Amino acid sequence: MKVAVITSSRADFGHLHWPLRHMLAHPRIEPKLIVMGAHLAPEFGSTVDEINRQGFAIDETVECLLSSDSDVGMSKSIGLATLGLTEILSRDRPDLVLVIADRYEMLAPASVALALRIPVAHIEGGEVSEGAIDDAVRNALTKLSHVHFTPTAMAKQRVLALGEEPWRVHQVGAPSLDHLREATIPGPAELGERLAIDLEQPYCMVSVHPVTLAANPEADAVALLEALENYSIGKIICFPNADAGSRKLIRQSRDFCRRNADASLFVNLAHLDYWGLLQHSLFLIGNSSSGIMETPALKLPAVNIGIRQQGRERADNIIDCPAQAVQIRTAIDQAGSETFRASLNDMRNPYGDGTAGRQIAELIAGLPDRQQLLLKKSLPAGTEPILTGQRNPGHG
Repeated sequence: MKVAVITSSRADFGHLHWPLRHMLAHPRIEPKLIVMGAHLAPEFGSTVDEINRQGFAIDETVECLLSSDSDVGMSKSIGLATLGLTEILSRDRPDLVLVIADRYEMLAPASVALALRIPVAHIEGGEVSEGAIDDAVRNALTKLSHVHFTPTAMAKQRVLALGEEPWRVHQVGAPSLDHLREATIPGPAELGERLAIDLEQPYCMVSVHPVTLAANPEADAVALLEALENYSIGKIICFPNADAGSRKLIRQSRDFCRRNADASLFVNLAHLDYWGLLQHSLFLIGNSSSGIMETPALKLPAVNIGIRQQGRERADNIIDCPAQAVQIRTAIDQAGSETFRASLNDMRNPYGDGTAGRQIAELIAGLPDRQQLLLKKSLPAGTEPILTGQRNPGHG
């Protein structure tokens, strides 16, 4: 089975790494990696180079990200991606297109595949993030897709509630967690030397992105940086996504680092370096899905700011607070307390056990032929999703 795997940013490739590794190792799957968007932009660290350093062969690239900081730029980038992917997918005609999550540019490969009658598989459908356009994108991808790999039981229920046939929907967990099971996470001494930062002192991780549905997309970042000003721990700040408002947020972060000697801004962190920094930090703070999906695997406190992740399923380590500096400081105090950390020892992680990549590869290898995948049937309105007893026609 020829599978076109689409990646557009450092964030989604961190989730695709292990599904891709397991597909490459599977005798019945021939993955082709298509790299586009922010991966190819020097402004966002040219993370295409990191893909090469990890030993993956890149089969195609699509230049589509405009040098812009507006919603118009985002919209035009979708159009450019659609044109470039049409050339590639119409020429190669893969058996399946694999997309992930909720980035706006993922509408392009799903739409192209729809027009070319190529089935689509989608990772991480059924989630909710009401404060960003990501939520609408994710649901659109679900209805454009023919196979679904959801991160949680609740996410699976949501996909089924949209009328998808049960045999198409599989709960596998969040594939980003596979790094903890499949790889060796670097320790603080190695990280400190490689990244040229002092990790002997306590520090927090900061990951904040523009809120694409808000009137002021940078409001979360403004309140967060105000709360962290002169705060007496180290701050390791990650670059935001390539969304409208990201350039202003980057300028604010750079100004903050110039004022605070214990703050460092990283354009791009390798995935294992990010996990290593996260593992040894006091807490994560921001409005990133990483706080919701990944910190539970480490039993790490996470302060979630504002509405960007509103509605997403949460573990007990998440501390929600509005985008107001005073309340953010209160949440930071709670996250840093030994009592709160101790309360997380028996916490359940709803996002899986770090085996998603292997499951995804096995499920793809057992899919039925293209025509069976393309002919979707919807459950009748008002019926309850059937969770057992449904057979995948690809398994006999």
